[in-house]
Amino acid sequence: MEGKVAIVTGGGGGIGAGIVRALGAKGVKVVATGRNEGKLARFGEELGSSVAYSSIAVDATSDDAPKAIVEHALEKFGRLDILVNNAGSFNFGPVHSTTDDMLDEVLGISLRAPFRLTREALPHLGQGSSILFVGSTWGIYGTPGGGAYSAVKAAQIGLMQTLAAEYGPQGVRSNYIAPTVVRTEMTDAFWDLDFFRRTNHELTPFPGECTVEDVANMAAFLASDLAAFVNGQTIAVDGGISTTRYLAPEAVNAERK
Repeated sequence: MEGKVAIVTGGGGGIGAGIVRALGAKGVKVVATGRNEGKLARFGEELGSSVAYSSIAVDATSDDAPKAIVEHALEKFGRLDILVNNAGSFNFGPVHSTTDDMLDEVLGISLRAPFRLTREALPHLGQGSSILFVGSTWGIYGTPGGGAYSAVKAAQIGLMQTLAAEYGPQGVRSNYIAPTVVRTEMTDAFWDLDFFRRTNHELTPFPGECTVEDVANMAAFLASDLAAFVNGQTIAVDGGISTTRYLAPEAVNAERK
């Protein structure tokens, strides 16, 4: 992967920052995008010389964002090989209480923006290139309260599969990473709530928690030649929650009131 160039949306923190680190460790030159210019700059300072890093502060939903992002990558590093559509909105709730504003936000950030950025990047992606979507297990199975969030994550899978079929013949691979909930700034506030633990940890048949590094390592693998024949796949990084009917002993043995 030495010398390849990647764009990572939402790359200034959380899972996106982890992916920047993981790709950078493989010799990939990385352009990170995000809305907060200061945050992106501080992350660049933190990386120092360990990663060939550049950033562009942009609202991914703006009409001129795709062109600005791709042109930035080409101007800074001269090519484009990897696109990681990671930025998203964690705005969820039951369908009956989802407002049009909520729906439009999620559609804009998590579907329209990656669709348009991918469209802009495609002419510059050749043999050996990789398109990745970082989504959620909520796009694989139905979840009470998922609302627009779950719908959009499922739509991302459809987009990924279409890209795999249309551009696979050109040597461009497309895949989808579906993590379970990862502890980041976005999720920290409710991580230890009893409801959260019951609906996540107690349904996962593997000890521990999904980390940023778990997701980032999968992204680095899928973007590499080690995954050269992996195309059109949804890979869950979830400890087994999406494919089992596991229930923790403490939940099985709990007494009903």
